[in-house]
Amino acid sequence: MKLKEDLNPVLLLLFQVTVWLYSVLAFLPSYLFSSVSESDAGLGSEQDRAQRLKAQSVTGRPAGPYRAMGATKRLVSSLHPGLDTLDKVFEDASRRFPDRDCLGTREVVMEEDERQSNGKVFKKVILGQYRWRSYAETHKAAARFGSGLAALGQRAHNNIAIFCETRAEWVIAAHACFMQNFPLVTLYSTLGGPAITHGLNETEVSHIITSRELLETRLKFILLEVPRLQHIIVVDDTPTKWPGYPRGISVHNMATVQELGTKPENVSRGRKQPMPSDIAVIMYTSGSTGVPKGVMISHSNIIAGITGMAERIPNLGENDTYIGYLPLAHVLELSAELVCVAHGCRIGYSSPQTLADQSTKIKKGSKGDTSVLQPTLMAAVPEIMDRIYKNVMTKVEEMSSAQRTLFTLAYNYKLEQLSQGRSTPLCDNLVFKKVRSLLGGKTRVLLSGGAPLSAATQRFMNVCFCCPVGQGYGLTETCGAGTISEMWDYSTGRVGGPLICSEIKLKDWVEGGYHSTDTPNPQGEILIGGPNVTMGYYKNEAKNQDFFVDDNGQRWFCTGDIGEVHPDGCLKIIDRKKDLVKLQAGEYVSLGKVEAMLKNCPLIDNICAYANSEEMYVIGFVVPNQKHLLSLAEQYCIRGSWEELCNNAAMEGVVLQVITEAALSAQLERFEIPRKIRLSPDPWTPETGLVTDAFKLKRQQLKSKYQDDIERMYGGK
Repeated sequence: MKLKEDLNPVLLLLFQVTVWLYSVLAFLPSYLFSSVSESDAGLGSEQDRAQRLKAQSVTGRPAGPYRAMGATKRLVSSLHPGLDTLDKVFEDASRRFPDRDCLGTREVVMEEDERQSNGKVFKKVILGQYRWRSYAETHKAAARFGSGLAALGQRAHNNIAIFCETRAEWVIAAHACFMQNFPLVTLYSTLGGPAITHGLNETEVSHIITSRELLETRLKFILLEVPRLQHIIVVDDTPTKWPGYPRGISVHNMATVQELGTKPENVSRGRKQPMPSDIAVIMYTSGSTGVPKGVMISHSNIIAGITGMAERIPNLGENDTYIGYLPLAHVLELSAELVCVAHGCRIGYSSPQTLADQSTKIKKGSKGDTSVLQPTLMAAVPEIMDRIYKNVMTKVEEMSSAQRTLFTLAYNYKLEQLSQGRSTPLCDNLVFKKVRSLLGGKTRVLLSGGAPLSAATQRFMNVCFCCPVGQGYGLTETCGAGTISEMWDYSTGRVGGPLICSEIKLKDWVEGGYHSTDTPNPQGEILIGGPNVTMGYYKNEAKNQDFFVDDNGQRWFCTGDIGEVHPDGCLKIIDRKKDLVKLQAGEYVSLGKVEAMLKNCPLIDNICAYANSEEMYVIGFVVPNQKHLLSLAEQYCIRGSWEELCNNAAMEGVVLQVITEAALSAQLERFEIPRKIRLSPDPWTPETGLVTDAFKLKRQQLKSKYQDDIERMYGGK
């Protein structure tokens, strides 16, 4: 999507002449040389590779199954022969890269409270350099911790829980459990008390690993509701004494447990090594559609999944640095980090509050984590990329006329060059260098997952951050693996072809009107099969009907998502069964589609579309962008505090008008456009319980929160 041009013809001519001269004098020779090299190697240009067939139906039928071109005869299930469990993968990495940096954490130099003009107090930090553990040191720490847990009574095949933020200690604890064959129960750190209690009681854990903050703010209040719990291990070093906890529950520091693991009698005990079919993780979902479900994931499932993912990242190796900040209880982050560990990459830890120089916890004038770490690899959910896109484009609007003109020229020029598979070093160095520095300046691959990424945001990331965005599609139930787009494929709106570990079929959904015989592209419910498909839901037979085994003994999962397969074998997600609502007049509305289209509107930070089958129209709950809403209020002379503006009927009407225009521009049908809206003064964060840690909407919770507004907008009040 090009930026709107309103340019002085002289400036336009000057820009074009400058770029042409640079291309001739510097870029063209190197381009021709690289083209010859690629031809000699049989690779072809990036454009040629992007146009190649990615996957094909192995039966010739439009319903599939579709497999990657490199796996048409057999799906690939492991990185290397013999490395069939996660403890072996980590042991192999520590043997090959013993002195290489493995896990890094920034030290806190200073912490202080900063009072805002509205009276609120925010905690700000100044962070130092990253301190690193080598692969050998990390392996030793994990081995000692596992031995220490065994000394505390944790036994092989007995579940153990981890309820902790993303940090190095999480990974050390996980590898300790993999080594000892302790199935690891993962819980999101943002889950509420009832969900935590449900997970701990359902899995019958006696040991839990957590942080000091989560213990004191969440866990301690539900301890009496978890009768089997005996040991709490806190990953922080301080304090070392924990008085005031219920009788029968012991609290230990991680360092103490590791020390226990070094004692000769505990070291000599040995360990029960896992089998590939043993459960490695019971991963509780975020609960976007109800009570969190525990997905049983075996060692072989995870290894198959990371094998498929690794194949899509070119030149992955020990020179790469990954920044870890998404929840490790989410399958995308855990898989990404395990891919990195298997290939000797280093992983530096961060958080959404300290990620960039402008992040909320970073004291003004000090450096965020990306500036210090300068990662080459990064995973992100679309919500985070959308925020970056909107923030940068807002800054572009504030530029001087000359600066804005240069940015627009460079943006549109690069967009055109990308479509032809060419690079733009002059624009990258002169125009986009500052934007690229937001992520450290060295990012070479961005992986997007968890939700669909809009075309506008994907194009922006391609252009301004000078790197490909690999859109992926997968679920917890498939170890996060399904498809990932190839790095030289710059098309938008698609999620790539199947990974080498999985295959995809389309199942007709008659009610929704989707069939594998549809033209021009086959459509239907997406079914994912392969060694990455998990073992099912823990103690939840009723839900296990979404899994099945075919005549060849292969497991499949019915995703509930609707997709279409393009002629080159790439998949596009076009709908979701659960998001489809039939209005009273018989029209079908895809709520996810409406939200995806409208989130590109600068006025909208977040939106939830809602429809009732007994009603004639769609309504919406909207989190407005503060800067744009205040500007709109000033334009229409609507006054009041932020809270008052969001509760102002006239303001709702003005915003609805903007949304309607955006919806029509996005070519939504009239019946798909929200007819009434409710503005929310408060953002939806995982802490509010209204979105998951991957920022997916929790529709049931949003419906409960806005029930009175729903009745009002449908005429009940």
